[in-house]
Amino acid sequence: MTEIDLPPHLAHPFSPAGRVDPYPAYRWFQENSPVHFDKASGFWLVTTHAGCAAAFSDGRFSASLGQQERMREDELPASMLTSDPPDHARLRGPGALLLGPAALRSRARAINDAASRVLGELAGQDEADAAADIGEPFAVEVLASLFALPPEGKPAFTDLARRVSVNLDPLAGRAAGAAGRAAVDEFSAFMDQHIQVLQASGADCPLTRLADDRRLTRSEMLGIISLSVIGGFLPLADLVGHAAYWITAGGETFASLHAEIPGGETTSDASQDGERQSAAGGVGMTSRVVDELMRLATPIPFTARVTTDVVELDDVLLPAGSRVLLVIAAANRDPSAFEHPGTFDPLRSPNPHLAFGAGPHLCLGAPLVRWAGGALLRELAFRFPGLRQLGTAEWDKPLVPRRLRGQRLLLQQ
Repeated sequence: MTEIDLPPHLAHPFSPAGRVDPYPAYRWFQENSPVHFDKASGFWLVTTHAGCAAAFSDGRFSASLGQQERMREDELPASMLTSDPPDHARLRGPGALLLGPAALRSRARAINDAASRVLGELAGQDEADAAADIGEPFAVEVLASLFALPPEGKPAFTDLARRVSVNLDPLAGRAAGAAGRAAVDEFSAFMDQHIQVLQASGADCPLTRLADDRRLTRSEMLGIISLSVIGGFLPLADLVGHAAYWITAGGETFASLHAEIPGGETTSDASQDGERQSAAGGVGMTSRVVDELMRLATPIPFTARVTTDVVELDDVLLPAGSRVLLVIAAANRDPSAFEHPGTFDPLRSPNPHLAFGAGPHLCLGAPLVRWAGGALLRELAFRFPGLRQLGTAEWDKPLVPRRLRGQRLLLQQ
């Protein structure tokens, strides 16, 4: 192994300074050491698009062992994220009952209505907090619809969704990690009780179909539900902030999104056929915008794997047992895969970003994020075509997820 170090003028991407803008360091890795042994963390960093895509599809890179490399004493619930084949496939099939196209079709109208309702409450306001006033309320409404939660259950759900989200960060400190694990236990108990009520009433919805699937233990079923919130709440809540940051930074306006909607219709006016196409993964204008925002923002910037055999990647031999980070944020701006990788391009196509993973571990929640995010962006474009960011946005301190904080928006009609 040839020793090669990041030049001193570049901040390490995981350091406090590097977290603000890790991309100069990522670019250096791509050009000089695309499969790089990082002495600071003890991980191999894979930073190219081709390398990350190959590892995602290679069974010798174990996701199960990778999750054990979290710098936490607790374990994540049993789920697709923490498993390898054949368990992964056994969990993924039932998971589609909650997050697959059929489940989304049954909730498409409710998601559209949620976007209209959340933004309707901002009528008459000049400013709004991107996350607190728009993103989080919308994420709650989307997930509450998916879980068939009654209105009286939403406040408790909101609190729990915020608290379980700390489990996204594998580097959270001991106290935060313990709080996150306790929140998962509370959330599981909350959802278990809610499911029992739904089942007793004979309700037929994506959640009860998942709960009734005999391929899963009760713990595995609740683990899938927990994962959908841990992995989906903050990224969905932060999407509006990333949209304001990237769309308006290049001089574009939200009006450009509205211009692409046939007849200028709002999400709540969308046809049932349009809902069905988008819920199944259609590539309309707003769906492309969501993908481009996920590429640029990459809320989950890396994922861990451990090799189970000797693997050659980009001419580097990784011994069995190697701890590997697939640096998705770097791969999503690899100039060998994307033209003008640091630029927002709402019409980028194809867009083979890896923000949702790839191969067997392609995120089951990706269609939900595309559909719900698209619904929110379309409604924003209709109601506030001149929306823009106020002041300079700041990046939050935690490494995972990568998100903006304290972001204020000017709501212009």
